[in-house]
Amino acid sequence: MREKILDLNLEPLAIIKSEFSGLCSGELALSPISGGQAAADAALENLDITGYAKNRSEVFPRENRGASQLSPYIRHNIITLTQVYKAVAKAPYEDREKFRYELYWQEYARHLYARVGTDLFNNLRFNADRDQPGDGWNREMLCIDRSVSELESDGWLVNQSRMWLASHWTIRNERGWLHGQERMYRELIDGSRAANLLGWQWTVGAGTGKAYGFARWQVEKRAPGICRSCPLKNNCPIEDFPDDSSPHKLPNNPLLDSDPNLEKTIGPREVVTSDKPEFVLLTVDSLGDGDLALAAHPELPVFFIFNQSALAKLQLSAKRLGFYLQTLQDLARRREVKTYLGDPYQFAAENKVALTFAPVPSFKKFHNIAEIHPYPWFKLPHSGSLRSFTSWHKKINR
Repeated sequence: MREKILDLNLEPLAIIKSEFSGLCSGELALSPISGGQAAADAALENLDITGYAKNRSEVFPRENRGASQLSPYIRHNIITLTQVYKAVAKAPYEDREKFRYELYWQEYARHLYARVGTDLFNNLRFNADRDQPGDGWNREMLCIDRSVSELESDGWLVNQSRMWLASHWTIRNERGWLHGQERMYRELIDGSRAANLLGWQWTVGAGTGKAYGFARWQVEKRAPGICRSCPLKNNCPIEDFPDDSSPHKLPNNPLLDSDPNLEKTIGPREVVTSDKPEFVLLTVDSLGDGDLALAAHPELPVFFIFNQSALAKLQLSAKRLGFYLQTLQDLARRREVKTYLGDPYQFAAENKVALTFAPVPSFKKFHNIAEIHPYPWFKLPHSGSLRSFTSWHKKINR
């Protein structure tokens, strides 16, 4: 596949309209959350988590929310979990500890995905319908409609909304969770296979054996006033909690208990060099100025290759592509950046590139890399149990 160069001097929507026809989905629009190191740095500088413990789960009105909205920058390592963890050191104790607890959840998801890989697309510990096709969001319900509308317009949701949508798709409407998470993944500008797959499995009970039940009580608590305006207020489909179910426990996955190849999961801990690099290649897993390959070679041109075949399959939203383009345009103000549409694995194999390791299954497709840099883990993975966040967290903090 021959790479096609993209002109970063054009507006992101103009690039998407002219070059990504058939490779993305949804409305041709940008998220109000801007991509780029400058935007990420400003968000981190202005971070104030006072009241986070109380308000993190608030959904509507938006001004009541306590969520930080840093997740798009964290997901792409434009800012790292370590940076964010340190940034809240002086916050009120309860807010700081709850916020940091959520950062650990992000790292747990990364560790789990790094170890089990594509097994995360299957039910982890308990059976839950993953393959039933169809749309599980009946948008005549105002709480669902407003949440889905925000997903489609902003490409971002508070965690409570994500749980509502996942539960309603699967528990109420009995649609396969794998299709639901794929629908959400297309839209999210913080879309992470690790976090999204884990979140859906936790919500539907495939990881814990107990599903999260979505009911009107939660809407009235976290989005006061919505129910009064809903056309189904007198015939609410979620008036009560759904019946408890007892999912069948699946055969043990030994990877959840121990890691037979921890070094492979972690990736290189030091720079591995086989040749002198001529380019720095960035991936969606590391788009910040702090990318270790980028920082190590300030003299080299920087390349980013949109994976054309993957985009044709995934049909990511225009908002998500726009976030990437904004990030690359911001970087181009400081470095020489060339952006292409093509095959990043072929480019890496045919050119001498410096690249930062990513703990995702697709990284195995890279071959003949001149120089590989370590991934910026918040906490190094361990070889012990990943059956629950609690078991992982206890060992990680010994």
